Amino acid sequence: MMHKVDLHDPNRVAKTPDDVQVLFSSGNFTQDNFIVSRVELRLYLERIDERLGQYSLITSFVDTNQGSVEMIYDEGFRGESHLLKVSEFLKSHLGISGLILRSIISLRQTMG
Repeated sequence: MMHKVDLHDPNRVAKTPDDVQVLFSSGNFTQDNFIVSRVELRLYLERIDERLGQYSLITSFVDTNQGSVEMIYDEGFRGESHLLKVSEFLKSHLGISGLILRSIISLRQTMG
């Protein structure tokens, strides 16, 4: 099955994430003939600046019956618990549907 990494530099996510927040995992959501089984936010800690702290890359990961896609959601010097804050915001503001739709559009472009 296809796994698309939609980043300018895919090597940034070529390792195990430092943290993961599962947003959806029931596997029964259908969007435009794609059956979505899992949606995650993944945190990759990249570098430390003495003054600004840790640089974080947060990606969204959406797994479907037709493939998966990982893409940038947010990045920067965001502080300690930014991943948890972002996941709580998405869950409480219906942001998960936007992530799913964006990911399916990206998968469709790859499939032709």
